[in-house]
Amino acid sequence: MAMKSTLVVLMCATLPWAIALPVRAAGTVSRPPPAVAPAKARAAPVHPASATHAVTLATIQVKATAGAAPRASSVGPYGDASLHDTPAAVTVLGRGELDDAGVQSLAELTRLDPALGDGYAPIGYIQNLTVRGYPLDLATGYRINDLTVTGEQYIPFENVQQVEVLQGLAGIDAGVMEPGGVVNYVTRRPADVRTVRLGTDAYGSRYAALDWGHWLTPHFGLRVNIASEAMHATVDHTHGHRHFYSLAADWHLAPHVVLMLDSEFQGYAQHSVSAYQLLGGTALPQAVDRHQLLGYEQWGQPTTVSASNTSARLNVTLAPGWTAHAALGHSRSYVLDNVAFAYGCAGSPDCVPGPTPAAWFAPNGDYAVWDFRSPDETYVDDEARATVSGQLGGGWLHQDLTFGVDVLHHTVALPGEVFDYVGTANIAQRVPPFFPPSPATPGPVIPRLDSWQRSALALDRVHLGAHWQVLAGGHLTRLTQRSWDSDGNAQPGVRRVQFLPQAALMWLPTPALTAYLSYSKGLALGQQAPYWAANAGDTLAPRLSRQMEAGLKYRRDARLTLTAALYRIREPYQFAAPAAAPGTFTFVQRGEDVHAGLELTAQGHLTDNLRLDAGVAWIRARAENTGVAAFEGHQTLNVPRLRGTLTLGYGLPAIRGLTLLAGWQYASPNVASADGTVRVPAYNVFDAGLRYVGHLGRHRVVSRLLVSNVFDRFYWRYTGSDGNDSYLLPGAPRVARLSVSVDL
Repeated sequence: MAMKSTLVVLMCATLPWAIALPVRAAGTVSRPPPAVAPAKARAAPVHPASATHAVTLATIQVKATAGAAPRASSVGPYGDASLHDTPAAVTVLGRGELDDAGVQSLAELTRLDPALGDGYAPIGYIQNLTVRGYPLDLATGYRINDLTVTGEQYIPFENVQQVEVLQGLAGIDAGVMEPGGVVNYVTRRPADVRTVRLGTDAYGSRYAALDWGHWLTPHFGLRVNIASEAMHATVDHTHGHRHFYSLAADWHLAPHVVLMLDSEFQGYAQHSVSAYQLLGGTALPQAVDRHQLLGYEQWGQPTTVSASNTSARLNVTLAPGWTAHAALGHSRSYVLDNVAFAYGCAGSPDCVPGPTPAAWFAPNGDYAVWDFRSPDETYVDDEARATVSGQLGGGWLHQDLTFGVDVLHHTVALPGEVFDYVGTANIAQRVPPFFPPSPATPGPVIPRLDSWQRSALALDRVHLGAHWQVLAGGHLTRLTQRSWDSDGNAQPGVRRVQFLPQAALMWLPTPALTAYLSYSKGLALGQQAPYWAANAGDTLAPRLSRQMEAGLKYRRDARLTLTAALYRIREPYQFAAPAAAPGTFTFVQRGEDVHAGLELTAQGHLTDNLRLDAGVAWIRARAENTGVAAFEGHQTLNVPRLRGTLTLGYGLPAIRGLTLLAGWQYASPNVASADGTVRVPAYNVFDAGLRYVGHLGRHRVVSRLLVSNVFDRFYWRYTGSDGNDSYLLPGAPRVARLSVSVDL
């Protein structure tokens, strides 16, 4: 009874403010430079044209019934196969699951899948994930409607219908990419819908969004999403704001021809948070205040990101069983990066040379404050793709064929950055001393990277009777890459032609059970040596990775899916190796980074009232044959040996429309130093919430009250490296969020 009263009070307090929240006009991004360094809603009526003809560029059509487990993914060249018939581990997170778990950003997806781990994602800066222990490549690891987008942006969720995670090597699908996998966002399509959503949280954030769609004619429909948010973060002095606009259009040009257009823009500005570092490289910071902003200076400016993603996709039914797909995508991120950055211990008398490099905080907690400014960073992805798929034969022996070509052009332009030391502070100081900013100004913007990936794809799925399938194919990729240093001097280019094969054997003894064994190769770009290495700025050779995977998928009456995947991935290891002189390093490629793991998941309904999403991922991640004994024989950085996730939704039979929500995350002790001598403790984090679906007159209303980290547990969520510098990020404290959606 107390909880219901609290909910009503919070709604009443929130609604008047949220209704008055102004929506910013397009193009009015706040321009102060940026930051940081190195329950499903009621389905909207579907127009008859949509129900009959709508097809996505995705090679797998997504269809589901209310309460059913996800059936299909739109990422990957697997023909018209369902998830059940796909020889890979793929997680599909629907809109209802995302909303019930309170997922509002990329980093929060880790609540729903144990194969996903925390990447470098400080508040107010670009976010990244790890999949199976490997960080995703910001240039190629993220997609919208299966078209590559720049990772240097905050991909919004307002116009997202579902999120798909293809785990493990996907060279046949993506060509050049990290071996962890791909995250694909599937956008909402036109439908007759008018929904307003308002929200707030315990820190005073304010949120308003509009979802409007309509079929203007039997053959042409639109979907518009608009959002505005004032963000009050859990860390002091890091408030921010964002605004978002998107438009989706479906046009049935002919009975068998569909054109789909998507365009979105988001402006985002928020002060970024510097991460912690090990004290002297050997000890964890103690008594950390999660509300404290390290290196706070009044002249610090927010990170500002302006990003746009636009695509056109054409689907044509050529003949019964044969379809053609063509797509063009353009993604651009414009980043103003500016921060008073806490990094290393330069200037501290306790920052001793030798075994304690300046890339750590000092043993006494001192850290250096840097004036970092890198305005006008520009990242662009342009992609063109065309595929043809169809079927040959029939009866006992028949084939599903897919052929295609893909071209991806990725460019990066950066200014001459300012990265100047301005003073030394200590982690015990809630408010650091004032240090004047550097008088230096950034240099001009110049091209830094120009990369072309040209690929040809072929895949053949052979059906041998009702119980056996064989898949064989590959991706022939030509990689051409040019790069320049900060002075504009050309660096050695990269030219490589690589065939990336994929093969799989599938056994389907019953309609409910699928077993598979697969082998694949992938290609990832070489990493760049950090500034403190002897070969600073050098980019190493691309890395060829290999994966073996065996899996089981069991589907019970289309409402519950159980999966198991056992895999082993290996790729060349690139790292900063200690040199002969104490405290010096050389960035090299030597040995292998080997990840082997087991993933178990359950997704769907146990009963009509109980929804379950659960998983556990065990992983052994080791560096082997590196020539550095201290780097071997233990788990690698930021890869917990065991992760578990659980989300539950229980509809109370006694109170119609009320659902109890609960979540749990677990991570085992995590390595925080390259030599494995420092580890952070294991953690359990619990979430709880309520969802109530009711009506206000003729209008359907969905209210959610969600509390993350209910017991306010302190934990280190990230212990990895970015730019080969090691960082520590604490998990967020307890946060309560309230949202109300009204169908108009």
